[in-house]
Amino acid sequence: MAPKVQQTKAAKAAAALAGGKKGKKKWNKGKVKDKAQHAITLDQEKYDRILKDVPGYKFVSVSVLVDRLKIGGSLARVALRQLEEDGIITPILKHSKQSIYTRA
Repeated sequence: MAPKVQQTKAAKAAAALAGGKKGKKKWNKGKVKDKAQHAITLDQEKYDRILKDVPGYKFVSVSVLVDRLKIGGSLARVALRQLEEDGIITPILKHSKQSIYTRA
């Protein structure tokens, strides 16, 4: 076996500096969720759709209206109160955080 050739000090220093330049580990690729564009004002088209669709729902809550009708949460709460006053839906559970209704 041939003897190893000794490196110079400068070559050793260059080899030490060259190693470990990969960088930090990236744990994810950074998937970004799209921001929902829900309506925040009630126009006539949305109001008509609420009056037409909601009486057919078996389970009605703020989250159901937000998901299906693409309206904001505060708008959905106001719409539920109005529908309850009109007698279109009946309350099952009324809580400070979550209200659940069903068709009348």
